[in-house]
Amino acid sequence: MLPLLTALVLGPTSASAQEDPEIPFEKYELDNGLDVILAQDTSTPIVYVSVWYHVGSKDETEGLTGFAHLFEHLMFQGSLSVEGEYFEPLQKVGASINGTTSFDRTNYFEGVPARHLPLALFMESDRMGSLLPALDQAKLDEQRDVVKNERRQRYENPPYGEAYKDMMAALYPEGHPYHHVPIGSHEDLTAASLDDVKTFFSTWYVPNNASLVISGDFDPMVAKRLVKENFGGIPRGPDPVRREVQTASLSADKVIRQYDEVPEQRVWMAWHSPSFYAPGDADLDILSSLLSDGKESRLYQRLVKEKKLARSINASQQSGLYGSRYVIQASAAPGHSTDEVVAEVMAVLEELQADAAPTTAEVESARAGFERHFFENLQTIQGKGETLQSYNMFQGDPGYMKNDLARYRAVSPDTVKTWAGKVLSTPHVELHIWPEADKPEGGE
Repeated sequence: MLPLLTALVLGPTSASAQEDPEIPFEKYELDNGLDVILAQDTSTPIVYVSVWYHVGSKDETEGLTGFAHLFEHLMFQGSLSVEGEYFEPLQKVGASINGTTSFDRTNYFEGVPARHLPLALFMESDRMGSLLPALDQAKLDEQRDVVKNERRQRYENPPYGEAYKDMMAALYPEGHPYHHVPIGSHEDLTAASLDDVKTFFSTWYVPNNASLVISGDFDPMVAKRLVKENFGGIPRGPDPVRREVQTASLSADKVIRQYDEVPEQRVWMAWHSPSFYAPGDADLDILSSLLSDGKESRLYQRLVKEKKLARSINASQQSGLYGSRYVIQASAAPGHSTDEVVAEVMAVLEELQADAAPTTAEVESARAGFERHFFENLQTIQGKGETLQSYNMFQGDPGYMKNDLARYRAVSPDTVKTWAGKVLSTPHVELHIWPEADKPEGGE
């Protein structure tokens, strides 16, 4: 499940959907297509402003990768009315500011003292409406180098840094939106022209492809006036055309072995799984919990405690718009190999689908853990704001909370077993990364 795909609720976890209190919000649309969502909370004098653009690395084309993430940097380099670093005016008033990029969306946000809502809205609207006139070759060159350096620091230099990139490339075919990760490639970043970058912005960073959330301590009437003044004059852009994406699948298992300067053997196992919010998505989240959350979970018990084959192990349903990944990652214990780990993982999964089906107690415990995180996320106005954004963008309804909770409350031992069988019996990717010293003589 993707981070922040939770609901707007407060209070203790409840066993009944009827007992879940809701936080009111108001959604409306400007003439230029911008979605606006207001969620007033006067419990603390802070206001959170968030803008999500429905663009991520999935929307990039071959030879032009890394653009969504590149704009995460360029959007902080000043706009027509605000020269210099975007951070400076907001940091002067104590703002917390950032942005993130994923396969499926890009977001920008700032939390400010409530009285500085006008500044936050002006800053966000100015970079939406007038970033391009201020974007020049020097800024592009500077931020391109920053992104390349980030790629080296996050992916190329750390041990196992390129594992996720290589896993995704193996799991999805060339041309699929998830074949490449958001950071892009050095080659594409180097080749990007100023015109290429401006075209990408003009296509995707338009009000009719964005949503604005204001959560926290504000007067709704004042907020509406400020939103109209700041965003209402930004022209609507052409509606972005999204590609048609075929469901990805594997015809056979893929086993990849790499040797590198790493301290221990690790393995990633990945299967194609249902898209987020699709049938099976919630069931696989619950499966992940009973497999690897806590020392009583099945994989931890078998591989770490009993057989001592693994030093650590984790299972997760990594949900996405165009399909998800069910991933099991493990580090082999000293004296053991990832091949042994994989064999034992497969044995546990086969037992789960046969005579050792999930128990009611396991499912209830996993669901309780999910609901605890579900509600904890909503203890800040940022958590509430980002939750509204996620539901709005991917379900078209900021108030999707009841439906989301209902997915998890409908999970049973039988549905977990069914979806484990549907997903984990299909071909998968195995990526083994071993220390150079473990490479067999003569190589492989």
